[in-house]
Amino acid sequence: MIDEETGLTRRDMLKVGGAATFAGYAVGVEKAFGQVVKTDTTGITAGDVEVKIGDYGMPVYEARPASGGPAPIVVCISEIWGVHEWVRDVTRRFAKAGYYAVAPELFKREGGVGQLSDIQAILKLVLAGPRKQVLGDVAAAVDWAKKRPGARGDKVGVTGWCWGGSTVYQVAATNPDMKAAVAWYGPPARPYPDQPAPVTGFDVAKDIKIPLLMLAGEKDANPAPADVRRMAELVKMHNPNVEAVIEPDATHGFYADYRPSFNAAAAADGWKRCTDWFAKYLKA
Repeated sequence: MIDEETGLTRRDMLKVGGAATFAGYAVGVEKAFGQVVKTDTTGITAGDVEVKIGDYGMPVYEARPASGGPAPIVVCISEIWGVHEWVRDVTRRFAKAGYYAVAPELFKREGGVGQLSDIQAILKLVLAGPRKQVLGDVAAAVDWAKKRPGARGDKVGVTGWCWGGSTVYQVAATNPDMKAAVAWYGPPARPYPDQPAPVTGFDVAKDIKIPLLMLAGEKDANPAPADVRRMAELVKMHNPNVEAVIEPDATHGFYADYRPSFNAAAAADGWKRCTDWFAKYLKA
């Protein structure tokens, strides 16, 4: 049986139990799940930085072309495991593709997930994060990124995976800086704690006015293809620039090359569609 929040079978969870957690992207994960893509820093500048939000310091990972520019900004929103090495690697991939990419660590306020080995404890922490807080921290990362060397502040996009994919809907619906969005297998039914009631992607579909690409797996259960298509139809009622792509034979997490769910064909197709989408709406 596949866990609906993580996209993992119980056997997969046991493989990454203890020290070899997804949260920390430990060496054991790589050994268990085979070859992982490694993106070097040739031609790009990358590293960890801290963004001050009042008295709070939010960690972010940034990557950008070492020369040229200014480059459009792409905000990368992580899975529930936080900004571990795979997220950093994808951020570098965007930099190689000509973007200033920034990945904010959105779970540190509650203590962070990197030191946790129990998946249920990670879920409890992540899913309790207030919607207002998540959106505020993403907005702070964008405001900070717009002032960074080599960044083009008038062209900002957002992408994310799983929990991050669901968060893309919330950001796309509320952040006026955004010009395009790509959600990777983000369940639109996921509720974000808010007042007077939790808010889902379906709830904010009417407010998404920017170009939105949704990438999902044919064999995924959360989001099921039917939910992705429903989300697309709801957005289309107010915005024609939306596309839902269901990758054949792909399950949840098909782009994550450090997980057993990785599907090379679907990942390659999704990455091309994602970068083409951003090139169309951020580089024009």
